[in-house]
Amino acid sequence: MTAAMNEIFTPETMERLFPEERSDQFFDALFGDAGEGAYDIQLAYHSAAEDELRFEFQLTQRPGKCLACNLTYGLPRVFARHPVINVDGVVKMIQKEIDSQARCAGWRLGSTREVSRELHVIPLIIPLS
Repeated sequence: MTAAMNEIFTPETMERLFPEERSDQFFDALFGDAGEGAYDIQLAYHSAAEDELRFEFQLTQRPGKCLACNLTYGLPRVFARHPVINVDGVVKMIQKEIDSQARCAGWRLGSTREVSRELHVIPLIIPLS
């Protein structure tokens, strides 16, 4: 299954699932100004197993901003319900990509993990049935 998912979730597919401009839309909704955002948000494919898919919301520090100074650890709760991030919609689009191979059986967001001062990630885990 892993090889098949690697072929499906290419960088082009990931951009279609979670477009680059969604970061600015998120910060515009949150702060009223997209320029106030300290990071860009990108959805990346991480891995696949027989019983789940793993993706990551990657928060990459913007030039001149401080990602480490922001409260990224509370973001999983915010992302889970924010209409611009729209995790439910993203998972429905993922389901369309894998439709003949598996069924998404919900989703959950893991805790924010600091990869570096410039990159934090929030895991998106999708159980499969």
